[in-house]
Amino acid sequence: MAESTITQQHPLASWDKPDLDLSTAEWRSSSDGRGDVEIAFVEGFIAMRNGGRPESPSLIFTPAEWGAFVHGAREGQFDLT
Repeated sequence: MAESTITQQHPLASWDKPDLDLSTAEWRSSSDGRGDVEIAFVEGFIAMRNGGRPESPSLIFTPAEWGAFVHGAREGQFDLT
């Protein structure tokens, strides 16, 4: 029988993003309603979450990271097909 492994999350040494209060964030979904990804602009950062599970953790991006992510997505960098 395989042993289960518990993974703990540790802050990255270079983590320079604040703990944002997302409780009052105005979440936006895609204009065509496809998918469950939602984003919010909060205190100069971009938060992204799974709208189908809003209680799950959000990803936090700086504007530069968000730009790189969007560029990569447009270029097909994250296509799984």
